[in-house]
Order: sequence, then C-alpha cells, then structure tokens
Amino acid sequence: MGLPPIDKQLGFLLYVASKELIKKYTPLLKKYKITYTGYIVLVAIDKNEVINIKTLGDRLYLDSGTLTPLLKKLEEKGYINRERAINDERNLRVSLTKEGIEVQEQLTEEVANGLQKLDIDTEVYSHLRDNLDLFINDTLSKDI
Repeated sequence: MGLPPIDKQLGFLLYVASKELIKKYTPLLKKYKITYTGYIVLVAIDKNEVINIKTLGDRLYLDSGTLTPLLKKLEEKGYINRERAINDERNLRVSLTKEGIEVQEQLTEEVANGLQKLDIDTEVYSHLRDNLDLFINDTLSKDI
C-alpha cells in the first residue's frame, strides 16, 4: 500500500489543522505577551494546584528543556511562582499567582468566545476531539 498524496496524509492534515488553529489564538494571546505554548502551560495548572515540572510536562507532552524556559518567562510576567521543594531541591514546583489566576480566567473566556466564531458544529467538534484523544492515547502510544 503506497502513501496517498500529501494533502490526504494524516500527519500533514493534523499539522495544518494544528498550525491554522494556533494562528487563531495569536491575536488573543498577544495582549498577554505569551505564545500558544505559554497559554497551554498557564491553563494546564489548576488555580489551587502546586505541581512539579515532571507532572506538568507529562500533562502537556512537553519535556523539561521546552518547559523550563516557558516557566521562567511566565514567572517574569508574574503569572506563576516557581519554588524548590524543601525536602528535595531538584524538585521544582509551580503554582499560579493571583495575577496568573486572573489571566487564566480571562484567557479561558476569550478563547471560548473566539472558538465560537469558528462556527463549528458542536457534534463535529466533540467527535473530532474525542477521536483525537483516542488517537493520541491509544494509537500513538504504539511503535511503528
């Protein structure tokens, strides 16, 4: 079985969909001076949570080499606190600041409003999301 043309290949379609959807977020994120990756970090931390970097990285599929500079930038903006665990200095823990919680709430609302403007059918959206979740968790966990 040969591969279909590039515009019919799953990897390419996922790449384009991701790139174009992230482009939609850019104007919303600009006023907070964060990238899409900064956004997902900020909204992945629950408002009363203190989370270590490894757990956060696992949650977001990001390695510490990507996550560490993002966290530093978010801390400089006043959105998060980074602190070493008292019993293990290698364990860096992260939590949202009061400002970070406010920004997270504003972003969540603005992104939800922005996504409504895409005018995607609720059933199509749910189906796509659920299938991508299955694809990530069931299919991509296997070696090819």
